[in-house]
Amino acid sequence: MTTMTSRSATTHEVPTRGPAPDFPLYAGDPVRLSGRRWAVLMASVVVAAACDLLVAVPGPAWLALALRGTLFAGIPLLTLHLVAPGTVGRLFQRLRPRAGLLAVGIAVANVLASVLVGALVSVLVGTRPNPLGGTIAAQGGLDKVLTFLAMIPQLVGEEVFTVLPLLAVLTLGMSVLRLSRRSSLVLAVVVSALLFAALHLPTYGWNVLQCVLVIGTARVILLIPYLVTKNLTASATAHVLNDWALFGSAAILG
Repeated sequence: MTTMTSRSATTHEVPTRGPAPDFPLYAGDPVRLSGRRWAVLMASVVVAAACDLLVAVPGPAWLALALRGTLFAGIPLLTLHLVAPGTVGRLFQRLRPRAGLLAVGIAVANVLASVLVGALVSVLVGTRPNPLGGTIAAQGGLDKVLTFLAMIPQLVGEEVFTVLPLLAVLTLGMSVLRLSRRSSLVLAVVVSALLFAALHLPTYGWNVLQCVLVIGTARVILLIPYLVTKNLTASATAHVLNDWALFGSAAILG
């Protein structure tokens, strides 16, 4: 009796853990997409990016930022919901304390990296400032607050713009190119970072080196929370904190 009770207690003391989280779609979880559905999803990413870059919205800067950001994030997420039900919930999960701490740490690390890499690139080839910094510096107090709030949908859109192509390339690498999971993931990170850098070319006066080296490096760093946690909320949080810190500094310094 004593031995059985001891074993029973030991059994109850050992916590059971579920399977580690993984990236969705590439292995058919929660659904397996056909080539046509992948094409539709990637087309929605392109349309969303075009809306972010080209749609003109009259009114204050924060309103334009909020509306474009909503389209930027909303179009591909709605498409993802239609072609791959259940995947949006896999991408965006509740932010747990460890993931939150990781997001804060990555945001701080990226601010430092952006300053250092930006300074180096500025010496080598020169850099262009983000026009939003000047806009914020010239705004009144309420408009500043609204602009910072309007950044949230915009930055969520940037995370979606990064991760959906990443998942597509990961799937392509493993299913078509027959690469290993690690090689496919490295390829996916590089491609998504370059796409993200290209998205920022109009913002930075088509300065290719600045976008590839500064923005591309920042993109890889800000992607770390998602790669670790498989939770896009963590990467989005890091991205928001990063941009708030950088543009907040610009606003304070004028």
